[in-house]
Amino acid sequence: MNTPSLSIVIPVLNEASSIVPVLERLQEFRRQGAEVIVVDGGSSDGTLERARPLADCVTTSLRGRGRQMNVGAAQATGDVLLFLHADTLLPPSALALIREAVGNGACWGRFDVRIEGSIGGLGMVAFMMNWRSRLTGIATGDQAIFVTREAFRRRGGYPVIPLMEDIVFSGWMRQESPPACLFYFGASPNDLAREYGYVPHET
Repeated sequence: MNTPSLSIVIPVLNEASSIVPVLERLQEFRRQGAEVIVVDGGSSDGTLERARPLADCVTTSLRGRGRQMNVGAAQATGDVLLFLHADTLLPPSALALIREAVGNGACWGRFDVRIEGSIGGLGMVAFMMNWRSRLTGIATGDQAIFVTREAFRRRGGYPVIPLMEDIVFSGWMRQESPPACLFYFGASPNDLAREYGYVPHET
């Protein structure tokens, strides 16, 4: 593949308050030839309606991030699949970086995470996430995992399990090769802060 095409798959569930700015940031990637696919797991807040004008494909699935990502991958036409959480932002150079990595022989990889925000300690959280990933070859969904279509099919896609589908999948992919570790993307500081215990979980 000299210039691999890219499909960006975004699993969502009740993301109406944030999906529009995320998809708006992806429009430049669409202009560069990337495909954007949104897979809804049963939203009740109007996420689907807000996503449709800004995506190439909006489809539905039973709830579950692994299942939703597999449904999106089945709809995708790109040579490379990038799985993006709905609270993350890619750097402007993401498409070029992925194409370069795949052109150099990588069959999968992920981005270093950079957490933007004023909450104390988030920089250290990001550093530890990136360091752990480089040390172990394991990536999390927060790091925007990308994989060639061929390798994704070879490994059978994401496991359909309640949690940690990204950890299991990257463990499978690590058997193929170490991940290509690329640059960074910006992630929602509030969402990641909740995940790592800096502020209480909302109920």
